[in-house]
Amino acid sequence: MSGTTPDDTRPLLLGYVRAHLLMTAAELVQIKDQLVTFAQAEGFTLGKVYTEHAHTFPAAFEALVQAVRRDEVRAVVVPSLQHLGVLGAPQKVKEGVEQSTGARVLVAAPTP
Repeated sequence: MSGTTPDDTRPLLLGYVRAHLLMTAAELVQIKDQLVTFAQAEGFTLGKVYTEHAHTFPAAFEALVQAVRRDEVRAVVVPSLQHLGVLGAPQKVKEGVEQSTGARVLVAAPTP
């Protein structure tokens, strides 16, 4: 993943990625780089990217929600809404996160 240094002048953005079973380490790095590029283009500083793995589900999601609440983060980015699909209907999960935390859920790349 491309390194980012914290920039106090830009709002913090946290990321969430669901790693699927056949995803290679290189693919995961590429997705995280996509989130970095999105954050920079949209005027955010990307903080931690929470990566969900099948064997630890839903630990990363729960940690993300706790961090958003604790640090009063205003936005979360996902590569696509499909990354929320393991938690339920993606649009409903997005709305639930937004309602329960007050943070917007942004999509780095629209679903084709």
